Amino acid sequence: MKKLYHPLLELIATAAENELAAIIQHLKEENRILRDKLPKRIPLTDAERQRLVKTGALLGSAIKEIITIVHYRTFQRWMAAAKGGTASGKKTKTGRPKTTAEIRELVIKIATETGWGATRICGELTKLGCGIISRSTVQNILREYNLEPNPKRGPGSWHEFIHRHKDTLYACDFFTKKVWTMSGLIEIYLLVFIHIGTRRIWVSRGTANPNSDWVAQQARNMCMEFEDDSISASHLIHDRDTKFTKQFDDIFRSEGLDVIKLPFRSPNMNAHCERVVTTIKNEALDYFIVFGEDHLNHIVSSFVEYYNTLRPHQGVENVPLSGTIPMEQSATVDSDEVVCKEWLGGLLKHYERRAA
Repeated sequence: MKKLYHPLLELIATAAENELAAIIQHLKEENRILRDKLPKRIPLTDAERQRLVKTGALLGSAIKEIITIVHYRTFQRWMAAAKGGTASGKKTKTGRPKTTAEIRELVIKIATETGWGATRICGELTKLGCGIISRSTVQNILREYNLEPNPKRGPGSWHEFIHRHKDTLYACDFFTKKVWTMSGLIEIYLLVFIHIGTRRIWVSRGTANPNSDWVAQQARNMCMEFEDDSISASHLIHDRDTKFTKQFDDIFRSEGLDVIKLPFRSPNMNAHCERVVTTIKNEALDYFIVFGEDHLNHIVSSFVEYYNTLRPHQGVENVPLSGTIPMEQSATVDSDEVVCKEWLGGLLKHYERRAA
């Protein structure tokens, strides 16, 4: 008859505590010797892993001192997999599925373009047929991208005001140029306007005496420019220069514009105008010794025409304000077909294809 118990089991069952410890130590040493003679990695089947997990689970943390066939952390993963997945170590996925990358990108797009909160964005996603996306999910996505999950409150920033009104907003400012005359060197004042949306500019003729009558006349001239350009402006901003008189503001208010005076010493709030003045000086006026008002007006008017029709502008996709660019772009252009046109003695240049 086949023996029901192995002699080793009988020995362990009848051994005293000291003897049992010695037996275990001997078995561990035998196992270590045998393990050294085997390959570094012993492949196991799922069934073998399950058997080791079943017997090892009874030992608790003591298994750490005994197990040698794999690392203890590997055995811990097997234990975790046995509770929530398979013995191969692949856990069964539970809980809500991860939000797709497309939905996450859409959440960020809506949030950055509108400033809406998580609840409003959830409604937009539902309206777009994206399924039910919870408010907490949207909040977590916004926080990952350092965006505030709550909607924006209050009047907003000055940059937001400018962007919101750019298509109906004019800005203006004074600038000067020293001019040689028969009486010597004098300072001539000019008034520049810019439409923020289109980047078109208009510059007055110069004067050495920018009194209230002259400034008011420039306001009337500019109102006529509104009509000629078919621009429906609703706001005008300028600094608190004393040359901007009440009469000046009233002329624009009579045309339906809201006049906004900027705080003292805040040129950054009129940055578009400041940039235009710098451009006029850097690209035209700084290259000339100007003799008389007529000479100055010629230089400025030539530059304004070039600026409004031919010069590319980064603020409007790097194209001329006239929008005159070829409908079809080509990577190959014959240089012989390209001609250069010049203004102001070659200071301003424009390239175009030779007429057929």
